[in-house]
Amino acid sequence: MSASTSSLSQNLRRATATVAKGFFDITHNSIALIGVAVIFIAIALFARPELRELGEVKLFSWLQERQAEISGLVKDPAAIERATATNPKDLPKQQATVALWLSKKYHVAPEPISAIVSEAFEVGSRVRLDPALILAVMAVESGFNPFAQSHVGAQGLMQVMTRVHKDKYQNFGGEFAAFDPLANLQVGVKVLLDCIRTAGSVEGGLKSYVGAGADNDDNGYTVKVMAEYTRLQQVALGRAVPAFLPVVIAPKEETLPTPASSQISASVKTGDKSATVALN
Repeated sequence: MSASTSSLSQNLRRATATVAKGFFDITHNSIALIGVAVIFIAIALFARPELRELGEVKLFSWLQERQAEISGLVKDPAAIERATATNPKDLPKQQATVALWLSKKYHVAPEPISAIVSEAFEVGSRVRLDPALILAVMAVESGFNPFAQSHVGAQGLMQVMTRVHKDKYQNFGGEFAAFDPLANLQVGVKVLLDCIRTAGSVEGGLKSYVGAGADNDDNGYTVKVMAEYTRLQQVALGRAVPAFLPVVIAPKEETLPTPASSQISASVKTGDKSATVALN
């Protein structure tokens, strides 16, 4: 190997070693710099709680955005708090029995109806009104549809006239709370209780609640509510009450056979002969 070739190889090795050392120094120093920066940031965050809180909010927001991009769904942790549902297994036996019976009869999920039954029992106990009556009113009024609205503007589970009782919804955030099942239940119970107290009886209160005067016909409303009220009382007592009444088919009226047409005879004289004509 010539001297020039040997010298060139040594120079290349030296250059390579220098580059490698420089790369290591830069990398080492960068990692150290990042570590120092992290330490200073941590100290700042712990020293300034408001900065730490802001950092947590920003990080959480960024994580939510990333999750939404991946799954296509926006995470809403507060959704469970807005859900009006309860596991019927968590209710007292009497309430669970009523909830499952109503669920079967009105074709609604047992979890939301369980929350409504629980609220009816709680409110009824507080105002001394039988929860079975409250549930009977809801059954007849809306069939447990919290978004129901009548042609005259009655809304929600208990079909409260929102425009008339708008002030009663202020404690629940405004008139749109008419479509919140539990808020509508509480306002409806208040209106029903006032009607019963004014009328002096449950039947009179129901007529007033549906908008029928003392002397006016309520189109069978009171009878329907009282019938459902009685059934729910029996269910609450643990009695076996069919959710659906059997359909009674009236027997067909027997068709009497058509009597044979009587013959009407008439004598017609034709000359000196007599003939009998049968008219059917």
